Amino acid sequence: MNLLQQLEAEQMVALKGKKGRPEFRPGDTLKVNVKVVDATFDEKTKQTKTRERVQAFEGVCIARQGEGINESFTVRKISYGEGVERVFPVYSPLVDSVTIVRKGKVRRAKLYYLRGRRGKSARIGERQDRASELAAADAAEA
Repeated sequence: MNLLQQLEAEQMVALKGKKGRPEFRPGDTLKVNVKVVDATFDEKTKQTKTRERVQAFEGVCIARQGEGINESFTVRKISYGEGVERVFPVYSPLVDSVTIVRKGKVRRAKLYYLRGRRGKSARIGERQDRASELAAADAAEA
């Protein structure tokens, strides 16, 4: 491992340590909480005031690209009948948290074909993990 890769690995560990990211794949429906900074200028005091809030962006992960500290993922949602896509860096300080709403069952790594689909044809089936199936079977036996 060269020096650059070693530094990247250290930075990733430092950023992961603060907030754990769940393991997600394309096809999963995600809720990404993003920090938004609002800057306003106050005429009375002649100062710029900044306000930070958290805004949720919920949609389907259609792609993951890059590796290491440069890794990012694309989330697509339909807002007022219009498709909206947003690219988030995995290790960004502006991404507050990522939660998995549901796991999708897909057979591709890039789901760009969803851009041209509407309604029922844009649906993604739900993935059942093998571990949860075995746990449910054990519970049914007992």
